[in-house]
Amino acid sequence: MASKSEKTASRLIDQRIRELGGWRGKTLARLRALILAADPEMTEEWKWRGTPVWSHDGIVCTGETYAKVVKLTFARGASIADPKRLFNASLDGNTRRAIDILEGETVDARAFKTLVKAAVARNVFPAKKVKSVKLLSGGNPQIAKADGDAPVQAYIAAMPGWKRGVGRRLDALIGRAVPGVCKAVRWNSPFYGVEGRGWFLGFHCLTKYVKVAFFRGASLRPVPPGESKDENTRYLDIHEDDRIDEARFADWVKQASRLPGWGNA
Repeated sequence: MASKSEKTASRLIDQRIRELGGWRGKTLARLRALILAADPEMTEEWKWRGTPVWSHDGIVCTGETYAKVVKLTFARGASIADPKRLFNASLDGNTRRAIDILEGETVDARAFKTLVKAAVARNVFPAKKVKSVKLLSGGNPQIAKADGDAPVQAYIAAMPGWKRGVGRRLDALIGRAVPGVCKAVRWNSPFYGVEGRGWFLGFHCLTKYVKVAFFRGASLRPVPPGESKDENTRYLDIHEDDRIDEARFADWVKQASRLPGWGNA
């Protein structure tokens, strides 16, 4: 349930949108709706004598309005992925990034919501929290469900021993093979996918190896060696002293990324 201060902030944002009217009011209202849809746990605040602020474990972004522009400033935008290049202002700073929207312009709704989710994940999974991550059966890190690179990096940083190095190599290989790949953590496993096409790969720590799952692996050529109870899935198990055939793995990743994936990335 929203606190009294949150309700007050929301009413003040409502009032600001009504006062603005015209294209600026409509633009701010649309972006606000996308922010709240992207993260149902988002908190609305009213700061600095009249600036709408959206927060989740810290400030995600602010909504400023000027005569000719509506500006969304992401507090830690410099540290989150922006594959659709929505950021077009404050590009020289080390911390913030902004989106300036002029009259008649619109923002890609799906890409904007993905950016908001990534910003939330960056707040929720700062590096300092990695040391407290619980390891489940087989040494698998327990990472809450979240979208973006931040939870994936938190998972990899918490992988025990030699497995951490494997996680870093896999993440780098996948990123090079599929530029702009979507990332998330689902069921305590990093997932990789293509926007609008679904997830094509995930990996998971077991006691003696790291298990890579190609969700449409049966359609890859050559087929990855590990069989599954699911007719579509195939596995690649990587043990401590195994050599990863990077060329073969990258080819599998590229093939997998072009196939219909699983779920919604």
